Amino acid sequence: MLAVAGLSACSTRPAEGETAAAGTTAAGDSAAPPAPTDTIKLKALAMRRDSLRADSIVRKSGALPGAILPGHRIIAFYGNIRSKGMGILGREPKEQMFRKLEKVLAEWQAADPSRPVQAALHNVTITAQGTPGKDGKWRLMNSKATIEEVISWAKEHKCILFLDVQVGHSTLKAELPKLEQYLKDPIVHLGIDPEFSLATMPGVRPNQRIGTFDAADVNYAVQFLARIVSENKLPPKVLTVHRFTRKMITNYKNIKLDPRVQIVMHMDGHGEPTLKKDSYHAYIVKEPVQYTGFKLFYEYDARPAPYHIMTPKEVIALVPAPLYIQYQ
Repeated sequence: MLAVAGLSACSTRPAEGETAAAGTTAAGDSAAPPAPTDTIKLKALAMRRDSLRADSIVRKSGALPGAILPGHRIIAFYGNIRSKGMGILGREPKEQMFRKLEKVLAEWQAADPSRPVQAALHNVTITAQGTPGKDGKWRLMNSKATIEEVISWAKEHKCILFLDVQVGHSTLKAELPKLEQYLKDPIVHLGIDPEFSLATMPGVRPNQRIGTFDAADVNYAVQFLARIVSENKLPPKVLTVHRFTRKMITNYKNIKLDPRVQIVMHMDGHGEPTLKKDSYHAYIVKEPVQYTGFKLFYEYDARPAPYHIMTPKEVIALVPAPLYIQYQ
């Protein structure tokens, strides 16, 4: 990650109970064949009905069954299990890393005994690249074996798992369908990172400039996850959206909430505590969406001395207190 500073369309509904009947007219002529079924419109109608039902449940109970937020605080280790340079997930040997995660979970639980912690792994699964590749999209997806391995790690240690997406010069519409088979698993959730979304910046290499997503992109991700939840009868998915500058997310007021997807706007910048708090207030608190997240960097936040990695109590003191915490 870069430093904080710097850089519906409506369709006509068929009448209830109406069926298309084959046969003859009163004059004996053959009736016209029924119009072909528009499966896309039928699916959209089913999704709309499911969304209304979900809204009704939420109004009565406060959340859909199985929702992680706001009843829990998610504590995630971020990185890529095939890379030592992307974060704590992958930097240390597996069992050593999980021992550290257990210690961190205990610290957070002690800091706020009123809210149970939920352990998580956050694996960058589609990663922006320094070269364009054969299709010129500047991104690379983990192999099926790697994704299945990190899912097994999560299940072995009772974690949920976030598959994170850096689209490079591709788009969410092109990349997210590649992950659908994994997102059907109840423990698998999604992260999207506008920092590395450069489709509107032709010729720009990832890390040269900070990318951007519009509300329309976030809404696409929400609709994509909501469909998976409905079709597979899953509990709500969590969607994390990285952010540490204003332009990383445009038109935030147009982001549409859906009870089947819990959106976390995640403060993803590194630096000394005062700068991180200011960024949280400027880009997360002042442009609210739903839930909030906060990132801590083992390698960058504590440098130079006397700066330090913020403690759980310091982070919980933020208003609102973040419900998603990520360590890189």
